[in-house]
Amino acid sequence: MTAAETAQVVIVGGGLEGAAAAWALGQRGITDVVVCERDTVGGGMTGKSSGIVRCHYGVSSLAAMAAYGLEVFEKAEEIFGADIGFRQTGYVVGVGEPNVESMRASLAAQRAVGVQTEEIDAADVAAMWPTADLEPFAAFGWEERGGYGDAYQTAQAFAASARATGIRIRQGTSVTGLVVDSGRVTGVRLADGSTISADTVVVATGVWTRPFLAPHGIDVPIRVHREQIVMIHPGEDLGDVPVFSDLVSLQYVRPDVRGEILFGNSDLAALDIADPDGYRNRADSAFIDLTVEKVGARFPGFADPAITTSYAGCYDVTPDWNPIISRGPLDGLVLAAGFSGHGFKISPAVGRLIADLVVDGRSSDPRIPESDFRFSRFAEGYLLTTRFPYVGAGEMR
Repeated sequence: MTAAETAQVVIVGGGLEGAAAAWALGQRGITDVVVCERDTVGGGMTGKSSGIVRCHYGVSSLAAMAAYGLEVFEKAEEIFGADIGFRQTGYVVGVGEPNVESMRASLAAQRAVGVQTEEIDAADVAAMWPTADLEPFAAFGWEERGGYGDAYQTAQAFAASARATGIRIRQGTSVTGLVVDSGRVTGVRLADGSTISADTVVVATGVWTRPFLAPHGIDVPIRVHREQIVMIHPGEDLGDVPVFSDLVSLQYVRPDVRGEILFGNSDLAALDIADPDGYRNRADSAFIDLTVEKVGARFPGFADPAITTSYAGCYDVTPDWNPIISRGPLDGLVLAAGFSGHGFKISPAVGRLIADLVVDGRSSDPRIPESDFRFSRFAEGYLLTTRFPYVGAGEMR
């Protein structure tokens, strides 16, 4: 009779956050870990990330998480021995008159937790983005160290580093549920009927979190939103333009290594609720029209722009647009879900916080209190929201 498999920690989900958790546990010497991924590492929504790297958040703990993530991305070659696709182009955010004071207050709060950010003027932005119409903007924030990266490559680097410490990553391994005994999670049940016993189970299943946990009486307030992306060739070589977050017309663009521009819509006031296992994987005609309108108005200087392709992914969105990184309602359970589009840039800090919760039960970084991301905040009526909201761009946290 084959003995049941055991581990100190089981991580359900081998996407970016699950892989980050495995990496961070390995860095802390916790290597009796099994990652169960039903397909392949990074094969779900991770590969759909637009990969923006910014620390521009009005929630200080989130800004600090992004700052830590940036430090890891900058040292990726040293840490992982691999290129994770990080390109340090810089990041600029532009706001209209109603949001100037909020932006300035937010920049100051970001600097207080270690973010390198400053206000710059329109002439500075015009030098970096000469094809842009900057007339509608009243102020700009600038992060010289920002840019964009590749979430799939980053997940692979996390996973490879975890494997090197002895952590087991089992691809093609579907987890059908938790094993619960007397109110405590004691392991997971696999699709083949076998179980893995564990002291702690980390659930990092992204957009699939709610249906995974519902049979256990755990209602995670996550909605699944379909996010559309359009790739545009500007018809010329733009050079090293920075990521541009436009909070006037609510769009963001970033360069791509192939000379294209990635366009995303920042107006998320109305969600496009979707089934993560059956959604349309390309932009619809209305979104194409919106892209043409917004990009045409903001970047009239593009020589001969043409849409080259489009795709879509899904966000796991919480009521406050901020993640749950928390010990769960059952002993032995840790939740990491609801990243609401922020997951890539903060993933190294997410992994570290998960490892902290597993080992110590609390955060090791005073800038990032674990209480901010607790699961219970929704039932308590406490939402993690910015102190410096932007009019018309509420989801820009």
